Parts: sequence; C-alpha cells; structure tokens
Amino acid sequence: MNATPTGAATDEFHRRVITDAAAAVRGLTVALGERLGLYRALAEHGPLTPEELAKHTGITPRYAEEWLHAQLSADYVERHPSSNQYTLPAAHAPVLADSSAVTFTAGFFTALKALYATEDQLIDAYRTGEGVGWAEHDPALDTGMGSLFQPSYQHRLVPEWLPALDGVTEKLANGGRVADVGCGIGHTTRLIAEAFPNATVYGFDYSEEAISIARQLADDAGLGDRVVFETASADDYPGRDYDLVTFFNCLHDMGDPEAAAAHVRSTLAADGTWMLVETNASADDVTGDTPAARMFMSLSAVMCLPVAVAQRGPYALGNHAGEKTFRRIAEAGGFTRWRRATETPVNAVYEARP
Repeated sequence: MNATPTGAATDEFHRRVITDAAAAVRGLTVALGERLGLYRALAEHGPLTPEELAKHTGITPRYAEEWLHAQLSADYVERHPSSNQYTLPAAHAPVLADSSAVTFTAGFFTALKALYATEDQLIDAYRTGEGVGWAEHDPALDTGMGSLFQPSYQHRLVPEWLPALDGVTEKLANGGRVADVGCGIGHTTRLIAEAFPNATVYGFDYSEEAISIARQLADDAGLGDRVVFETASADDYPGRDYDLVTFFNCLHDMGDPEAAAAHVRSTLAADGTWMLVETNASADDVTGDTPAARMFMSLSAVMCLPVAVAQRGPYALGNHAGEKTFRRIAEAGGFTRWRRATETPVNAVYEARP
C-alpha cells in the first residue's frame, strides 16, 4: 500500500482537527470550572495562586494547579510568573464567570456529560434509523441546554421579544393567560411570570425530570404560587383561551410539529398569539463559518435530530429547518398570519396568529 500523500493543505487541516480535539477535551475542564465555581472564584478574588484557588473553592491544590494549566494553555486565564498567581481577564468574566451576563456560556459545557454519554445509543441510531429520546439523556442535558439559551432569554425576552409581538405585552399586563410549551426547567416561564404579575402562567414539558427541576427553581425564586408546571406534551397540554403560547427552541425537536401547531391553534384565544423562537439558521447555513452555525450543525447531528426521530412522527427536522418550513407547519396547523417579529444572530422570533 502506498503511503498517503501529505502536503501543506493536509498539515493545516491536521492542525485544525487537533485544535478541535483540544476544544472537545477542554470542554470538560470548562464544565468542571463552572460546577466547582473556579471561574467565579478567580473573578471575585483573583489573582490567585493554585493554593489560594483551592482554599476558596474547596478543592485540592494539585488539581487546582493542573486545571489552571489547562486554562492557561487555552488563553482563558493569565499567569504572573513572579508570583505564580493566575487572573481571569475582565473581558473573559462575562463569558465564564457571570451567569447574569448575556454572553455567559460556561453553563452549556455541563451538558457534555449527557451528550457524550449517549455515544453508544447514537451508534445504534445511525445504523438502525431509530432515535435517542430526550429522556434517555442524563438530566444534565436539561440544565446545560437551559444555560445555553438562558442569557439571551434573560436579556431579550421581556425587553425586546415580547414587545415585538402585536399587543401581547398589554394583554399580559392586564392579566392574560400564557402557556410556555416545552419549557424545560422553566427559565422562560419564570421570566414571564416575574415581568407580568397579573398574568396566569403555565409551563408544560414532557420531561418529568425537567418539570421537577422547574418546580424547585420556581419555589426557590418565590414564584411557586404564581406559576404552574405540569408534565405534558406539545400536542396534548391542557387549557384553553390562552392569550400567548410560547415555544422556545423546541418545535424542531418534535416528531409531529404539525400536530403541535394544530393543538396550539385549538388552545389559543380567538385573538391569541403563538410565539415561536427557533435557531436563526437554515439549510443554507450548513457551510456557514460562524461559531453559532458550526455549533448548531453539530448539536443537530447528536441531539436534535435523534430526539425528533425517537418520537416516530412524520417529521425529523433537525435544528436548522429554516423559516419557510416553520411557516408551512404553522399554516398546516390552521394559522393564517405569520411574520418574523425580530431576530438575533442566534435566534429568530416568529409570530403566528389565527
């Protein structure tokens, strides 16, 4: 067998793949940093030596040192050689240490535990054409994926997205009814309830683990008597005459989104609104060179598509079906009015009306 030819292009691609491999492993160190509070300790108390970091966070100094070396190699932290102290640069803190910042991303990496653990199931799914259901994942998927989208929801849902919908904020301020479908652990449900105390807000999700977490978080926030969480799917959640039904980054995970759309239509008030938030990506973005596009394509291959296939419905969209597909699904469900209300580089916000 002749040796495989190599050259400058191969060497460059090899470096790129090794860089991706490094990022894949580094993701675990980011998850550790988030769960152990290492980034937060550096942001609040730094610069710190490994021994000082260990003392602040309750880990051992040797592991603190090794973790810091990994962060230094990634240029996530800086080291002061004369004092062996490490600093989390101020520009990095909103991404790694401040969960209230719109740029916070570290929380997502805690989902890797759940995603990597399904490798064997994915091997079988790819060979058989079957799926990997959401419930087959570790509950860390609920919290990790919630952390991915939470910063955008926290900063954009109430001040930007809801006002972009026709007349919705006025209805909610006057005591409207809201169904947050596919609510996960309830980030968006709580945000709506906090912003509109006169509204009646329900959160529905078919994951019992997610609903359990959502109830606890609502209690912790003092909202346990203001929001109701129930286990239900998108095509059978209870209630009628909702002024607003919301789907946040979940329709593409459903095996029968047309059935979900039809159920939404049947549960809305005559002048109600379906707010559909989806990834701002389409099939045209498969070769896109933005970080968000690359992340979404990979997530679709290992999570979104398998979750939809597992439901054995007529659709398996993946997370980049695009606006034309979502509009067609809404129209099949009985909606006659559609518009893109607003958007960000990551999300598109659609408004569907009867």
